[in-house]
Amino acid sequence: MNDKVAGSAANHSFTSQYCNGEKKPLEIYLFIDPLCPECWALEPIIKKLMIEYGRFFTLKHVLSGKLAMLNIRKKQKFETIAHTWERTASRSGMSCDGSLWFENPIATPYAASIAIKAAELQGKRAGIRFLRKLQELLFLEKQNISDVAVLVECATNVGLDVNEFLNDLHSNSAAKAFQCDLKITSEMGVQEVPTLVFFNENIEEEGIKISGCYPYSIYVELIYEMLGFCPEPTPPPPLESFLSHFKFVATKEIAVVYDLNTQEVEKEMKKLQLKKRVEKVPVKYGTFWRYISD
Repeated sequence: MNDKVAGSAANHSFTSQYCNGEKKPLEIYLFIDPLCPECWALEPIIKKLMIEYGRFFTLKHVLSGKLAMLNIRKKQKFETIAHTWERTASRSGMSCDGSLWFENPIATPYAASIAIKAAELQGKRAGIRFLRKLQELLFLEKQNISDVAVLVECATNVGLDVNEFLNDLHSNSAAKAFQCDLKITSEMGVQEVPTLVFFNENIEEEGIKISGCYPYSIYVELIYEMLGFCPEPTPPPPLESFLSHFKFVATKEIAVVYDLNTQEVEKEMKKLQLKKRVEKVPVKYGTFWRYISD
């Protein structure tokens, strides 16, 4: 299930990121591909980890080019990709519509990765917001995220400086940043996405690599192992605060974060719907909820 990654071989330097002036004891590298449905399916677990144990780690997103998805026309038929998307959606509860590959196939998969790195040049949080919106446009709205017009729409939606984004999109900076991610992917021996690699403060110690999607408890156990103790999880915020922060979330994401079943989530969301705090957004598999700001 997991293996070791040598700190020196991975060229791992623990990033000096601080929370309330204190360095966090762990760093987690999350290797993803924006076109990968399994990476999308991991979103609920990442949210829960950040809420419950985010005080102990920094999370670094790394774009991997290892996927066969990056050579779609050569190696995979659209029918196969569509089937994978549908199967992942029905299993995971995170909707993705495979009919995209018949109606509006992605022409140049690398374009999305370059765009994410261009967004990151406006800050880590900007890059994460852009990535999430890009995934929503792809998996839920069946948009061709290699189209510059779609990328600009995405940048506008998440509040980026669009002129700066367009300049960076065609700059060496974004391309070099993506090449850096590919180099990290290679150095850490990442062969599939999603993959998480856990490091602690001791750069002499090996990291722990886990590839694929696993139950939440597996990731928590790894955090305990890396910390050397078992901290109490931070409780989730009030539901409306969660919705206000993330703006647009799946029933599945709420269910995972709050340890509820689908029926319990629907019941709570109907209360907020009656108060006109959320809008229900049906998708091919399940439901998403959009927060209504004041």
